Amino acid sequence: MLPIIILIVILAVVVIIFLAANIRIVPQANAFVIEHLGKYKTTWGAGLHVKIPFLEQVVRKVSLKEQVLDFPPQPVITKDNVTMMIDSVVFCRVFDPQLFCYGVENPIAGLQNLSATTLRNIIGDMELDQTLTSRETINAKMQAILDEATDPWGIKVTRVEIKNIQPPEEIEAVMTKQMRAERERRQTVLEAKAHQEAVVSRAEGDKRAKILAAEAERDAQIALAEGRAKSISLVYQAEADGLKALKNSEINESVLKLKGLETLRSVADGRSTKIFMPTDLTGIVSSLGLAAESLGIGNATPVDDRPGKEAPVTKDPCITNHSGAGSLDAAITGGMIEREINRTTKDMDTL
Repeated sequence: MLPIIILIVILAVVVIIFLAANIRIVPQANAFVIEHLGKYKTTWGAGLHVKIPFLEQVVRKVSLKEQVLDFPPQPVITKDNVTMMIDSVVFCRVFDPQLFCYGVENPIAGLQNLSATTLRNIIGDMELDQTLTSRETINAKMQAILDEATDPWGIKVTRVEIKNIQPPEEIEAVMTKQMRAERERRQTVLEAKAHQEAVVSRAEGDKRAKILAAEAERDAQIALAEGRAKSISLVYQAEADGLKALKNSEINESVLKLKGLETLRSVADGRSTKIFMPTDLTGIVSSLGLAAESLGIGNATPVDDRPGKEAPVTKDPCITNHSGAGSLDAAITGGMIEREINRTTKDMDTL
């Protein structure tokens, strides 16, 4: 009885081990390629799977994650015969595990060689300067070519990047000199532009200042002219108002003649070399004898009209005779005034 129990236990353990060996758990983002008697049967996705013992087997475990393939530098020759080293980085992922397993013997090695040849073809159509400044163009061309070429392998190329471009040392030295010369040229151009802008700004500032000064001078002259015109207008207006008021006051003839005699006395105050007498002096003095005496024009000295007798010379405060350049005119004028005053005085005595 005991041997039978032991045999059953041993068989149970063997069955459990056998079943455990044929149960597979596929992780996430992975795929297992299954063959049945050496022929492709199916692809297991993530989860629990059981294979038939001895008839099915897992041929390949494929990762469906995006992979980063950093390829070593490749020597390439540009269109202008410059040899340089370029290394690239390819981003890809497997979209069909069956094609990836059966499409090519070594997909990664094939992708590497394809990347190198594609890079040589693209750089061969470009010059050195264009190669150094056209990374985006190179990346786009390589991605398009590699993606199309790897479709039968079950690989999707998502991105290609040029990692480093290393020209020869002599080319680097020449490029360094060229870069320095270019920067010096830019510096010179910038300094010239800055100087030009400064000169233009200064000239514009001077022009603006002169314009403002001219405008200020013009405004000042206009203001002065307006003030002068206004002052003249006010003066004439005041004179007109004065004459109008004088006219409205109804001054009589006697007052006007008295004012005329006062003006005559102020004219003959001794500071003038020439004295002009009004022609109607006789009428004024005869009508205002009393006013003439009060003003000091004429006197009551009798005049001898007999032949051979010369009228006495009277001194009138209105008569002025200065020595110098105007003494002759003053003397003549004074004599005329004395004769006129004597005649007026005689008439007044007769009355």
